[in-house]
Amino acid sequence: MHMARTLSMALCALSLTLSPMAAAQAQPSSKSQSPKDASVPPIAVERTGEGEPVIVHEGEASFYGGSFHGKKTASGERFDQNKPTAASRELPLGSKVTVTNQDNGKSVDVIVNDRGPYVDGRVIDLSKKAAKQLDMIEDGVAPVRVEAKPSEQPTEAVKEKVEAKAEKADQTQVAEQPGSQKKGNGAALSGSSGSGSSGSGSSGSGSSGADRQSGSGSDR
Repeated sequence: MHMARTLSMALCALSLTLSPMAAAQAQPSSKSQSPKDASVPPIAVERTGEGEPVIVHEGEASFYGGSFHGKKTASGERFDQNKPTAASRELPLGSKVTVTNQDNGKSVDVIVNDRGPYVDGRVIDLSKKAAKQLDMIEDGVAPVRVEAKPSEQPTEAVKEKVEAKAEKADQTQVAEQPGSQKKGNGAALSGSSGSGSSGSGSSGSGSSGADRQSGSGSDR
């Protein structure tokens, strides 16, 4: 009797020890912050050989939990985890961007149709389809480079928004670098810009506006 009781207590202690570890692996970014508290890395502007401005946003990517499937996004669309879409706090709604996983070089084109993520260091929240194409499902999060080119936008209206965002970011970038040349120079774009290896979509993603919290593969 005493031995059985001791064994039961030992198994209970082991279960309590392993449970947080399992949860951390299944939900690597379940911890979220309020929109006001979460910091997002600044965007930068680089230029193609032809001089076209390219918005570049580098940081961490996560992906939507399954509970967001079917919910309304900031754009008014319904989130569909099986379509290549994303949430961004910086890029215009409706913009087409290329997301590259910096760990493995895989890329995907997505349409931004929601706002978020609201976790320090995060720059984009992807649909499950897009996350699979970047091969980041198992890890839950990944370091990424996000690129938006005006010439690759789906409509003229979105193109103008991306150009305006690039111009504003370029002015800020130059203002913070007194030794740089006049406005609009930007950095030279290294490698390909804005051309992903898969998926350019235009449908749903996540929950709506500032109410959403960010996670990766979890119900945040």
